[in-house]
Amino acid sequence: MRLSIIIPCYNEIKTIQEILRLVIETPFENKEIVVVDDNSKDGTAEFLNSLDNEKIKVAFHEKNKGKGAALRTGFKIATGDIFIIQDADLEYEPKEYETIIKPIIEGKADVVFGSRFKGSKPHRVLFFWHMVGNLAITLLSNILSDLNLTDIEACYKAFRREVIDSIELRENRFGFEPEIVAKVAKKGFRIYEVGISYYARTYAEGKKIGWKDGVRAIYCIFRYNLFSK
Repeated sequence: MRLSIIIPCYNEIKTIQEILRLVIETPFENKEIVVVDDNSKDGTAEFLNSLDNEKIKVAFHEKNKGKGAALRTGFKIATGDIFIIQDADLEYEPKEYETIIKPIIEGKADVVFGSRFKGSKPHRVLFFWHMVGNLAITLLSNILSDLNLTDIEACYKAFRREVIDSIELRENRFGFEPEIVAKVAKKGFRIYEVGISYYARTYAEGKKIGWKDGVRAIYCIFRYNLFSK
């Protein structure tokens, strides 16, 4: 099976080189890396434009559109049988790909979500109210989708290609997370969840998600579970 690693990227010059190194070093011979630069202004786009690696495909947005829009671009470019989402920061550990996609490879799952609140892997201790917000959003999503997930906002999500091909995605920013959960639940795909590590960063270190994205997430949970196919 061919693995496509989709990396949405915006102003990550401090981490993009290291995350690409870690992704390249993952032990999957048949893989491709798809990076979508969302109109970075800090030198990230120039760095990506200088790359010369046949395993890395790079696309550039002419204006900033958001993570969801970057993922849609990446999904269109990707050619693999399995897609996995990787943020361009260093909050998530690419060495865990094998654990995440194992249920798909074994034919047990169509979708696998990572969870920062499950298992015994290391987690940096930060942001109590972010944790409360994530748990509340996940609970609301579970109530409406009838799933029992523990962390819908985690970056690591893996899909069989057919899953993404069967879904029309609309959200441009972080609303992608509740949207994709609602839509895979509605279609009855086999969903698994695995515990992942989480090396959180502060806003001073480049974290971007904010309270407005939390409000949008609530809107998306209602919209895509109750009023949208």
